Amino acid sequence: MSETLRIATRKSPLALWQAEEVQRRLAEKGVDSTLLPLSTRGDEIIDKPLAKIGGKGLFIKELQRAMLAGEADLAVHSMKDVPAEFPEGLHLSVILERDNPTDALVSNRYDNVEALPDGARVGTCSLRRQSQLLEKFPSLKMVDLRGNVNTRLGKLDNEEFDAIILATSGLSRLQLQHRIKQELPTSLLLPACAQGAIGVECPSDNERVNAVLQPLHHSQTATRVYCERSLNATLGGSCQTPIAAYASLTGDRLYLQALVALPDGSRVLRAEASDHKDNAVALGRAVGDDLRSQGADEIIASLARH
Repeated sequence: MSETLRIATRKSPLALWQAEEVQRRLAEKGVDSTLLPLSTRGDEIIDKPLAKIGGKGLFIKELQRAMLAGEADLAVHSMKDVPAEFPEGLHLSVILERDNPTDALVSNRYDNVEALPDGARVGTCSLRRQSQLLEKFPSLKMVDLRGNVNTRLGKLDNEEFDAIILATSGLSRLQLQHRIKQELPTSLLLPACAQGAIGVECPSDNERVNAVLQPLHHSQTATRVYCERSLNATLGGSCQTPIAAYASLTGDRLYLQALVALPDGSRVLRAEASDHKDNAVALGRAVGDDLRSQGADEIIASLARH
């Protein structure tokens, strides 16, 4: 390994921001690094929903390949894009402090989701977002929307949509807060598992890299993220499944809310529970089992068939 750490990252503006944030924090610790921007299949194929082309793992496979080939020392990911399992030899080393995990309504004509008229075209490829919005606002028309943040905003500005839904954290990181018309509360739109959190993956046996990364770790965020990812793993979640989860931490108590839904919002299963923060993984598993007892497996199986 070279003295200067090589950070693998996707090429999108948001991914580069995240990698640069890790680079900045490493520099504060006296560690030099350089970025290795890579193109991923998830970025290249933007005319099809993720669920149809292999899921969110497409955003990180090339980054993992670079590490396994010795071309990169670490990789920076949006945690919501990271699959439950890691290739042999790689692991999740640290998780940075979480930003705002909510979703945001962006529109040039309407100030909030309640103001959207019947038949309004809402852009999002997220089945999680679609299902929850359609449960509460069944007259909306959900239209697939892929691409990086600026691409999506451009399509909105070209009047292809009446509104689009984006992650609040992504807009904030790109200094685009002014585009947010409404931050959607978790009571209206429960976030994706680990949304708003940044993770750093690296070779599990590289002691130097793991050591220099440790000061970046935020234990409270990690507790919440592990809980949400445990829920997702229990359900066997993928891009094809509208699964949402949000863990909040108050003192030593961890509280998890989660749901599984049909994409059209006609059936939404909900569960919640709390436990000591040290039992984060067990809490995620318990809430996942609750959803399974309500019929989550049936929903997931029906979506897998399609």
